[in-house]
Amino acid sequence: LFQLLYFKASIKYDSGRDGYIDLMELKLMMEKLGAPQTHLGLKNMIKEVDEDFDGKLSFREFLLIFHKAAAGELEEDSGLLTLAKLSEIDVSIEGVKGAKNFFEAKAQALSSASKFEAEIKAEQDERKREEEERKHRRAAFRELKSAFTQ
Repeated sequence: LFQLLYFKASIKYDSGRDGYIDLMELKLMMEKLGAPQTHLGLKNMIKEVDEDFDGKLSFREFLLIFHKAAAGELEEDSGLLTLAKLSEIDVSIEGVKGAKNFFEAKAQALSSASKFEAEIKAEQDERKREEEERKHRRAAFRELKSAFTQ
């Protein structure tokens, strides 16, 4: 579901065709969705999920919006929460079958979000391990250096 949302958003709003949604593209998207944001609001939206600090939304960062919304980590007045809510379904419009399909897709997406969370944790653990290895190598080098300087 989120891949489809991102795909639709990137096809429709990624005018630069670079695979990212930048500030101006996000501005256009929010206006078309009926939830226009100020320039500062848009910057804050991107900043809230911009893991690589490049000032634009990648697919992974787009998924993070929905993960944070599901976890209750977005503020009530956040533009990102508005974006996440715009993906909800109205049973009176979609009918029971449409709602069933939506919630099955949402359950699958939550499962994917857990995988996403595990992937992030694995990356963080890898960074910690690399940093500890670096510290260990530095300490070993200093010890070796001190043996030569005596």
